[in-house]
Parts: sequence; structure tokens; C-alpha cells
Amino acid sequence: MPSETVEMSHATRDILLRVRKMIPPMLDKFHKGQMGRIAVIGGSEDYTGAPYFSAMASAKLGADMSHVICEPQAAQVIKTYSPNLMVHPLMRQSSHASAETTSSSIAATIIDMLPRLHVLVIGPGLGRDTLMQDTCAHVIKAAREKKMPFVLDADGLALAQSKPELVQGYKECILTPNVVEFGRLCKSQGIDTKGLGDAEGAEKLAKAFGGVTIIRKGKEDYVTNGEKTYISDIEGGLKRSGGQGDTLTGSLATFLGWRKAYLDGLWEHEGDLDEVELLALAAFGGSALTRECSKLAFSKKGRSMQASDLTEEVHVAFINLFDEPTPKL
Repeated sequence: MPSETVEMSHATRDILLRVRKMIPPMLDKFHKGQMGRIAVIGGSEDYTGAPYFSAMASAKLGADMSHVICEPQAAQVIKTYSPNLMVHPLMRQSSHASAETTSSSIAATIIDMLPRLHVLVIGPGLGRDTLMQDTCAHVIKAAREKKMPFVLDADGLALAQSKPELVQGYKECILTPNVVEFGRLCKSQGIDTKGLGDAEGAEKLAKAFGGVTIIRKGKEDYVTNGEKTYISDIEGGLKRSGGQGDTLTGSLATFLGWRKAYLDGLWEHEGDLDEVELLALAAFGGSALTRECSKLAFSKKGRSMQASDLTEEVHVAFINLFDEPTPKL
């Protein structure tokens, strides 16, 4: 499928050329699982779409194995969406748990899975149930001990807001707030955003959290660790339907999986990208791809565009941005 010309700035083109370096080639020597084992943790009884969209974006972008770890009633529904995902009914909501059930006991079964995974996405469809939130807190602590990268979005961001120590100073963490969530996080960190530009505000929040990566979503996405900032300015769609951020989190997870493959030297490459730049490039790549998906979906569906329409555009968006020839200005 030939790639379409994508309008972009010189800066964006140059960053995408560096992102391309971390994308694994398709080689017959690879085996199942090397190109990304991703798990999305969320999926409460009321919210089954978000974890599906996140995990499916991960799979369609190129992760070898995409898991959803969710509440049992959510699992029954999500399993009907696609047989391509591995769905694990390990989470529990307070209303469905016995009196003896604790967040640590639930988390233990999930933590046992971590050696089989490369990247976590925490938050899609999670909800604000205390038992679900506390379970994720235990998992985050374990992921940090194992130096696993993770993405927090949606209700997962509530953990960064209420328990900032979970992410404080952990540079393998990416937070993906929208405008409202960004304001809440800033307030929790005592940051007054009045008079601050979007980039400056994002940088200040990243520094307050000790160098985590922030993707501040908006008209443009600002990707920053507090020291270096990228502006993701590829044109997106004009419809702000719910669930578009789930395509972002799944895409981020796959790029982070490819980052690990790059650092592990699973194919011959120049080796000129270090783990810090690779993290920023993964974040930028996920943002750019999601924005391109949104543009493509909106061009077809207009006002009726939904999150599922972005899912169907992941492959074409990837080709447009990262396949040869290089996108033109």
C-alpha cells in the first residue's frame, strides 16, 4: 500500500526519521514475543471499550502479544470483541469481592505475570473503585522494582494525583493527560498554570514529578520530560469523541516494546539512540500515529467518527508516517 504525503513541519519530519530507527525490521529470525508483550490493566464492569481499544491499537501497530487484565464481568464482554487479545479476569471491584479479598492478594496474581510482559498500560476503563485503584498501586510498585516501563491514562492518572509517590522520579513512566486531567495533576502538585504556555506548563509538571514523561494532549501534543520538549503537530481530526486516547496508550506501549528490542540489540542497527532519547521518541511516535489515525478516520466519518474508527486506521497511519518513502513537507 503506497504511503500518502503527510503535511508536517521540518522539526516533526526530523523527529519521525529518528523514530523510524527504533522500529524493528521484519526478519525471519525473530520469534513470537520479541517485538512486544503488552498488558492493558483496567476494564471495570461499566467500561469495557477502553481497554479493548488500547490493546487492539497495540496489536494492530505490531506488538506480538496484547493482553487485557480486567474485572471478570468485563472480561466476558471483551472476549467477544476480538479473539486476537488475551483476556485475563484477574481484577476485582469492591462490589464483586468477598470480605477476605484484599488489593494485595489480587495484585499478587497480576505481579506473577510481569516477567512475561514488557510494558504495562494502566487506566483504560479502570474506574475509581477503591479496590481496583489500590490493586493497580501494588502493581505499579512491583513494575518499578522490575524497571518496567508503564503508561498511565484516564483513571490511572488518578493514582498519580492521589499517590504521587508511585511515579515520583520514575523516568520509565509516561502520563497522558488531556486538558482537564492536566489541570488536576498540576493542582495536586501545587502548580499554578495561570500565565503559563502549554509547553511551559507541561515541562513544569514533568519536573515536579521528577522527570517522568508527560504527553499533554490538545490541539498540539506536548511531549516532555521537563528537560527536552517535542511538539507533536501533525494534523488530527476535528471530532473529539471519547476513546481516542486509548489508541494513543496502546500505540505508546508498542513503541516502548520496540524500544526494548532496540536496546536488546535484536537486529543490526546504528546504535545511536540511547534509552532516554528512545523513550521520548516512543512517546512522540505514539502521539503522531494517533493524530494521523484521527485525521484519517475523520476524513471518512466526519461528525460520526468514533474510537473504533481510529482502530481501523492504525496500519495505514503507520505506513503514511514510517514506511518509505520519507513523508514530505
